[in-house]
Amino acid sequence: MLKVRRSALYTLWFRWYSRRQFAKHFNSLRTFGTEQLQNMDLSIPIIFYMNHAYWWDGFWSQLCTEAYFKQNLFIIIEYKQLVRYQFFTRLGAFSIVRENPREAIKTINYAIELLSSPSPKQNALWIFPQGLIEHVDKRPLQFFGGTAKIVEQLCKKGKGVYLCSLVTRVDYLEEQKPEMFLSFKAPELLTAENFAGVKPLTSELQAKTETHLDELKLRIQNREFAGEHYLVEGELSVNKRLDQFKALFGLNGGKS
Repeated sequence: MLKVRRSALYTLWFRWYSRRQFAKHFNSLRTFGTEQLQNMDLSIPIIFYMNHAYWWDGFWSQLCTEAYFKQNLFIIIEYKQLVRYQFFTRLGAFSIVRENPREAIKTINYAIELLSSPSPKQNALWIFPQGLIEHVDKRPLQFFGGTAKIVEQLCKKGKGVYLCSLVTRVDYLEEQKPEMFLSFKAPELLTAENFAGVKPLTSELQAKTETHLDELKLRIQNREFAGEHYLVEGELSVNKRLDQFKALFGLNGGKS
C-alpha cells in the first residue's frame, strides 16, 4: 500500500502544473455550489464522493481545495495508477487494490485514521466509489461499498462525517475547446443516530449521484449558468486568436 507523503514543494508545483494543463486543454473550468460548504464544523471530516467519467478526474481537487476550502486533502487512487505516478502521494494520495479484499480493508482503515487525525484544518477525503472510469451518462451507476464502510466507522468513532456529492461533466458549447463543469451539493452530516447501514447508504449515494448528474446535464443544456465560478480560464483557442487578429486589422466582415 502506498501512503501519503505530503510535500509543500510538490503541492506548489502541482498547483502551477494542473492550472497550466486545464488552461491548455479547456476553454474553462467552472464550479457550482461551493458556497454551500462554507459553514461546516471543521472538526468533523468530510467525504466528497464523485462520479468517475474522465481521465482528468481528481486533477482539479487541489485547485478546489486551495480556492474554496483550505482543507487537508486526501484522495484514493488505484494502486496500479499510483505506483506509476507516485508523486501524487506528495499531494495527499494513497492507494487501494479493490481486487484484494485484505488490501482494500487496509486502505479503508488508513482512510479512517487520516480523517480522524486532529488538525486545525478540516480533513477531507475525495473518493470515486465507481472504482473505474465509465461514460458520464451510463446508468445505473454501480458503487463499491468502501465509502459507506468508512462512514460507518467514523460515525462510531466520533461526531460523524459530512458527505458531499460532487459531479463533473465535460461538454462542448460555443468555443473550440471544451468546458469542464464541477457541481457541488450541500454537505449532509451523518452520525451514529442517522446512519442506516453500509448497503442502504451505498444505494443512496448511487441514486443521489445519478440525480445530480442528470441535473447538471440539464443545466448545461439549458445554459443555466447563474452562480457559476471560474476556477480556471483557458488559453486563447485558434478561433479566438483569429477573431482578435481580424478585429485588430478591421477584417471582421462588417461594411464600411
